[in-house]
Amino acid sequence: MNHSPFPIPDSPLFILIAGEASGDLLGAGLIKALRERFPEARFAGIGGPQMIAAGLDAWYPAEKLAVMGLVEVLRHLPELLRIRRDVRRRTMALRPDAFIGIDAPDFNLALERTLKRAGFRTIHYVSPSIWAWREKRATRIGQSADRVLCLFPMEPEIYARHGVDARFVGHPLADAFAMNPDQAAARATLGIPADAPVLAMLPGSRLGEIRRLGADFIAAAKLLAQDIPDLHVIAPMANDACRRAFAEELAKAGLGIRESGVEKNNSNPASALDPTIPHSPFSIPGSTSIPNSPFPILVLEGRAHEAMIAAEAVLLASGTAALEAMLAKRPMVVAYRLSPLTYRIVKGLGLLKVDRYSLPNHLAGRELVPELMQDACTPDALAAALREPLRTRRIDPALLAEYQRLHAQLGGDADRNAAAAILNKPV
Repeated sequence: MNHSPFPIPDSPLFILIAGEASGDLLGAGLIKALRERFPEARFAGIGGPQMIAAGLDAWYPAEKLAVMGLVEVLRHLPELLRIRRDVRRRTMALRPDAFIGIDAPDFNLALERTLKRAGFRTIHYVSPSIWAWREKRATRIGQSADRVLCLFPMEPEIYARHGVDARFVGHPLADAFAMNPDQAAARATLGIPADAPVLAMLPGSRLGEIRRLGADFIAAAKLLAQDIPDLHVIAPMANDACRRAFAEELAKAGLGIRESGVEKNNSNPASALDPTIPHSPFSIPGSTSIPNSPFPILVLEGRAHEAMIAAEAVLLASGTAALEAMLAKRPMVVAYRLSPLTYRIVKGLGLLKVDRYSLPNHLAGRELVPELMQDACTPDALAAALREPLRTRRIDPALLAEYQRLHAQLGGDADRNAAAAILNKPV
């Protein structure tokens, strides 16, 4: 294990590879923290809009890597392999001071292993869920990465059992949320009435997730609207492709997209192509709009944190969003559904070793929030689990206290800690 100082020039080159929205957020924070130390640093690789805004020279967009499940990966495998070969070629030619793979283990770890063998310094930021399944992967991860940066405090101990250098740096999301989020301010920002019951709906940041969960989420919202007067539903989408996919699910359900005067986080290139297309700030150009829908849904581009804070309850796909809802201090229902073939393979091979899927439940060591997975994920079950917080418009004090305890455990300037760990400085 190499603990020697990391010699770097005044204008180092860092290559970062991130997939999907959560990796983009982590990468953007890391770029900013590294630039504080090295104002002339250069950054290149794969990332999303936030990393690009922070200064990344993006070779490919992050969504190219955002595929999940055995069947889905097989469908996209030729393109993924082509991209990985190109990234390896570019990295070898540029000879960066460090290669940083952010999450996306199926893509990054093999690439890191090749680069480490070639003498490059490799960092893997975000440990795969070895606490959930296949702990022995830690040894293989150590063969890929000189150091693993962990977001959760229980992870370094697992790596230590396998002789792998791993550091807990904290979770940047814990730094991004106030301990007591301001719901009134979030509602004012989004133009939502202060006295309305609000459900935030996040069916995933991958197109496959939206297609597998979107219809059931929408159907659950329709059931809830039947007995909760003036229910407002807001659906933040990770990117334009997700917005379009969700709009298709809304159209199938006979629902429209609610008008809003709130500005989007960033511009919509699709609408810029044809200024004659009439649409609200949150409608989807080219999609089927239903202006007289009895139950329109406010679709946002980004703004997931504000949407969660503004809500009484959150319905979400299992993943980083569950952690975000915990940090927003909101009751939630966590759902997930793999493709049937992927699910049969995972269960048949005994690959999953945990009974708890969501991060809040695992961090708490007990069932803190409801989880409805695979066949249990039905509109009736989702609606039943959401009714109480939407009707009472309050969070259980014991649940809030546990959320706050876990929040404090994860916080602590994670972006700077991660940058220090990359530079081989004490965390």
